Amino acid sequence: MKPIIIGSRGSRLALIQAESVKTALEAAHSGLQVTIKVIKTKGDLILDRTLDKIGGKGLFVKEIQQALLDKSIDLAVHSMKDVPGVAPEGLTMAAVTRREDPRDVLVTAEGFTPETLPEGAVIGTSSLRRQAQIRSLRPDCRVVPLRGNVQTRLQKMKEQQLTGILLAAAGLKRLQLLDELPHSLLDPQAFVPAVGQGALGCEIREADVTMKALLASLEDADTRVAILGERAFLNRLEGDCHVPVGAFGRLEQNQLMLTGLVAAADGSRRLQQTVTGDKNQAEALGRALAEDLIAQGAWELMKAGGSDE
Repeated sequence: MKPIIIGSRGSRLALIQAESVKTALEAAHSGLQVTIKVIKTKGDLILDRTLDKIGGKGLFVKEIQQALLDKSIDLAVHSMKDVPGVAPEGLTMAAVTRREDPRDVLVTAEGFTPETLPEGAVIGTSSLRRQAQIRSLRPDCRVVPLRGNVQTRLQKMKEQQLTGILLAAAGLKRLQLLDELPHSLLDPQAFVPAVGQGALGCEIREADVTMKALLASLEDADTRVAILGERAFLNRLEGDCHVPVGAFGRLEQNQLMLTGLVAAADGSRRLQQTVTGDKNQAEALGRALAEDLIAQGAWELMKAGGSDE
């Protein structure tokens, strides 16, 4: 069998994620050869503007998806939080691997929690969702935009003398940095994560039955259920990185508990609700949760936006 080619972004974190899939595939299938091909995306090249100003989260996956369609790669490994709600025709997410820690984390030099941050703390984040929630918890905080890979953001925190920055715990854990940094892990009920945060998706050509079979061993059913619910919630809201939306699903026996959030970017208002239902109805549960928040004014809140200053 010819070597399998994985397409990946070139950041250290993206390559670690792709390498984890490569290792799992080679362990599951004796003699299988897997290589990684780095593909630059528009989101990696434009670092001086926030994602909502340059077209949204799809900027991290479009070029990689095109490489799949062009058959220059066999498999794409994505952070699920970067994947738009609708896949290009001809592609499918063949496996969703076991989720790493879905929480957000506040990194500061002193190990502050949101509650113990000094008055007027300056917090760096490129995410409107994180911006809205830290402003909701601490309206006195000033938020400044921060783009780049994890190491770049940590360096900018020092150079710009920021009080702290908000990041995904999963990325720091995969980079083996979390234990080296003073940090506060944020309760996902109080600080709702991004849709898909912490999960990896393995995308292939829909017609590629060989790759589908190879990836079957990497699938984590519980993570898939949680992600289906979260993404259904986001898709019903027609949301993306232009608006502060978050969702967090977790399984308890055969039940999916799903929390959804819609907020004003300035933190002045937030709608949040948790529902529970049959895990086999994850997508219906996500849509129902979105309908509940829409009835409470979610779309009006999303359209109103908030201050980006």
